[in-house]
Amino acid sequence: MKKFKIVSINISDKRGGRKTPIAEAVLMENFGIEGDAHGGDWHRQVSLLAEEEVQDMIRRGADVTCGDFAENITTQGVDLANLPVGTILNLGQAVLEVTQIGKECHHDCAVFQQIGDCVMPRKGIFARVIKGGKINNESDCYYNI
Repeated sequence: MKKFKIVSINISDKRGGRKTPIAEAVLMENFGIEGDAHGGDWHRQVSLLAEEEVQDMIRRGADVTCGDFAENITTQGVDLANLPVGTILNLGQAVLEVTQIGKECHHDCAVFQQIGDCVMPRKGIFARVIKGGKINNESDCYYNI
């Protein structure tokens, strides 16, 4: 069992833009995060990005913070992009299954426009909620490989 932390939980009311941090969220089984535009019955219900990747983009000149890559959950202490599809993530009482690593880059995103690169297509991951529950920055988080 390997532990990691939630640094930020982020949602938005429409797709395609930056997300706003919130203190806690309800993960809903087979949907995603309550109140988030990306929720629904599909394989990309929740997006995750490591805070270490956000910091790397800041060092490279991007003016960004958690949620600016449209990630729902910003983590610390786990190399998300190297988790195999099918990995189970436990976030508090909620359980997610990794369904996709990376995504197609939209070159018109704000981060790409700033520095000519975006980390989400290479380092971001997507998951579906297989068991719902509340999460916050204090939630115990772990995974097994």
